[in-house]
Amino acid sequence: MNAKPGSKATAPQPNAAAKLHAPLARLLRPLVRLCIRSGMTFPALAQLLRELFVNVAEHDFALEGKEQTDSRVSLLTGIHRKEVARLRGAGAPVHEAPAALSLTSAVIARWLAAPEFTDPKGEPLALPRTAEGGAPSFEQLVASVTKDVRPRAVFDEWLDRKLVTINGDDEIELVEAAFVPTGEDDSKWHYLGRNLHDHIAAAAANVSGPAPRFLERAVHYNGLSPRLAKRLEARSRDLAMDALKTANREANRALAKDKGGDARWNFGIYIYSEDADDDSDGNEGGSP
Repeated sequence: MNAKPGSKATAPQPNAAAKLHAPLARLLRPLVRLCIRSGMTFPALAQLLRELFVNVAEHDFALEGKEQTDSRVSLLTGIHRKEVARLRGAGAPVHEAPAALSLTSAVIARWLAAPEFTDPKGEPLALPRTAEGGAPSFEQLVASVTKDVRPRAVFDEWLDRKLVTINGDDEIELVEAAFVPTGEDDSKWHYLGRNLHDHIAAAAANVSGPAPRFLERAVHYNGLSPRLAKRLEARSRDLAMDALKTANREANRALAKDKGGDARWNFGIYIYSEDADDDSDGNEGGSP
């Protein structure tokens, strides 16, 4: 098996494991909190990690031109060779999205980006269910993305999930829930894995290579009053949504002229604040 492009099959950096301990403990803490809150026990998480260690070592750290053996996977992971042999091939894929979720994302992205479905300010238009003469409609919107699913089926599902609402003119309007999955919407679990994966993958690539490869920055201030923290959070939400909408419009328009391929791109933004911060960074702002 050949080495996966971009894999780190070389020797680790000196003292890298020791340096990783503190940041790893910090980034895992909220995930451990989520595990306990969700009912995932330590033995279940340990089994998942065991499977992933074997899977990553097997596929991402193979030496070019050489078969990846149980012994080498055992050496890389510290997992017994017999256990490695049992677990080879395990590990869930990280890039697959449910078909319904992919369709929903694609239609919403087009509604937010295509000039025929947005107003002069770039906001999504309220759409009639159908329209004559090529005028914008919800039916036309869905059909511009897929011919395999009836627009009425998409409308019924979205109305049930409260992604859209009907206004006084019997037009369909996109609502905030379309941007932020809430409640029991299973899509939030998909986005948890996808977005955290890409953020951590970008940060890991930056600390592993000789120079930062991806943009991964944050503006941070400590020692703030709760009132100022809330005001900054609200302002940053507006800035973030403007950036996301702009990126989506440009990507959606460029996609129409793209020949297609296997590449993947993700542009994400996060905002976080809390009442008490145990960092020792003082009041200085920066971008770590």
